Amino acid sequence: MSGRLIGIAALLAIVAGGAAALAWQLQDWRYGRQLAEQARIQGETLNQLTLAAAAQQRAEQDKRLALEQRLAASDQTHYEALTNAQKDQARLRDRLATSDLRLSVLIDAADSDGGCAVPTATGAGGVVHGGARARLDPAHAQRIIGITDDGDQGLIALAACQAYVREVTRKEG
Repeated sequence: MSGRLIGIAALLAIVAGGAAALAWQLQDWRYGRQLAEQARIQGETLNQLTLAAAAQQRAEQDKRLALEQRLAASDQTHYEALTNAQKDQARLRDRLATSDLRLSVLIDAADSDGGCAVPTATGAGGVVHGGARARLDPAHAQRIIGITDDGDQGLIALAACQAYVREVTRKEG
């Protein structure tokens, strides 16, 4: 009997070992499917994140391109304004140099301490209306025009800087 018992015990051990192996195999398949499902979900999530990041990057590139185009247009506008102001100043300087144009200033007739012996009324042949005027020396007129030219260029540069800051800090809706 003891041989039979040993045989039954061996058979039970083999069956138990096979059952355990089968259980391990079934559990391995189940966990394998779960891991595969998790890997698939993770892959889909990463794909969605990649697509979202790419879309955001395209949107940012589009915003940057639009800003660069607006700044280029603004630069062109201010360059044209500066060029026009310089041309106007050059024409004015040329007219002053050729005596085609003379600058004059109004004289305060009430200023008795000025020591100016200019008459307070215009002559009959004059085309200037208003109070008494004195013509400026052409060299002084040229310096005044140079100062106004510098001022005009400064104002145009300031406007360009302000436009640049407005464009760069503008919030996209």
